[in-house]
Amino acid sequence: MGMPELVIQSYVIKIWLEETAVEDGEVSWRGVITQVPGGERAHFSRLDAIAEFIEPYLIHAAGHAAGDQQ
Repeated sequence: MGMPELVIQSYVIKIWLEETAVEDGEVSWRGVITQVPGGERAHFSRLDAIAEFIEPYLIHAAGHAAGDQQ
């Protein structure tokens, strides 16, 4: 039985404060997340959308890694 393969996922996340929100005295964050190396990207206005974007990749990677061990 061999060592399990190391599964690594990489993402680039850019987050910024929305200008109009600062002028209105409200905090409103915006961002974009890019999956590396596939390049799929998503824009978001809720920070929990980061986890929503990443979750399917992690589920797929976990399933792939489990299949490699069989």
